[in-house]
Amino acid sequence: MKTLITVMLKELVEIFRDRKIIINGLLVSPLLFPVLILGIGALAENRARTQLESELKLPVVGAEHAPNLVAFLATQNISAEPAPEDPEALIRNQDKDVILRIDAGYAEAWRESRAATVEILHDSSRQDSQIPVRRVERALQAYARQAGAVRLLARGIDPALGNAVAITYRDLATPEAKRGMLLAFLPYLLILTAFLGGAYLVMDATAGERERQSLEPLLATPAGRGAIMSGKIAAACVFGMIGLLLTLLSFKLSFAFVDSGPFRGVDVSLLAVAKLLLILLPMVLIGTTLLTLISASVKTLKEAQSYMAFLMLLPILPTIILMVNPVKNAAWMFATPFLAQNQLILMVLRAEAITPLQWAIYIGAGFGLGALLWFAASRLYHREALAISA
Repeated sequence: MKTLITVMLKELVEIFRDRKIIINGLLVSPLLFPVLILGIGALAENRARTQLESELKLPVVGAEHAPNLVAFLATQNISAEPAPEDPEALIRNQDKDVILRIDAGYAEAWRESRAATVEILHDSSRQDSQIPVRRVERALQAYARQAGAVRLLARGIDPALGNAVAITYRDLATPEAKRGMLLAFLPYLLILTAFLGGAYLVMDATAGERERQSLEPLLATPAGRGAIMSGKIAAACVFGMIGLLLTLLSFKLSFAFVDSGPFRGVDVSLLAVAKLLLILLPMVLIGTTLLTLISASVKTLKEAQSYMAFLMLLPILPTIILMVNPVKNAAWMFATPFLAQNQLILMVLRAEAITPLQWAIYIGAGFGLGALLWFAASRLYHREALAISA
């Protein structure tokens, strides 16, 4: 234990001597992530409010065929613009979000009480066109319902007869759950911070020292190699936990000052922060032990750093999987690395209760995986080839 603490303090002293590492590792993320999230939220809210409340300029092809429809759209804050020469080109070139085309036979179909055709031109691959398209759709649907009711009344038929079933909606989603949906990308940032927070220290402490030929004298001491390795892992865990704690505290302070917008009311209590810290604690151990395993198996620091691009993709995999294939929480999920952290963080953000069984499965699986990686890394540390410089 004395050797472990001595090595841990040695690594921490060396890492805190480098001001650039301290700034990049402990200050940039805590300052950048809240600004990034709050900035994105403010931009999204401002864009949605602008597109929903401002007047929508809608180019209309064939407006002369349906003057009443054009007049109705004006009452919905949608004003018609002259018909463009090439509507498709305007949409493809992103000059217009949505264009309405009224069929030449609209007037005739209207007089014969048939369904008149209108066409909405848009590009579904563009997210910024979704709100304008929905506004036009809702306005057209309202006009169609109104006109249909008038036709039935003119024939002495109650329009309500066409509605055999009245559908109502009752949204049971809590405000916390809705905010959790908006913060769906936050787990990735937190998991990435915990997973790779001590990356530089742990890679430099093994691969870097091996390359600088300073690892061999340390391994030649009477101290056990397992204790030396554990000291380096402990130092990386401490460094990673400091960075993670600063990040969580910066989120707490940032959200505490939000009094409007989609992130207003996010739970940033000390209990919520403590839960997030406990959730991410096993990920800190898994990340540092995995990086130690990688660093002990390579010969240079650059070779160890080449794995970073792959490792940065691992935390985002659960987010991608859940986007294309949403699943309900099951016991096995809390034993799956990255997926477990993603689900538990979302549960905290949604103010959902985490059962003792879920905590037990997660803590046992998380620290169990960390122990396995530690054992594998210790085997590599006992190799004689590790003491040989590149």
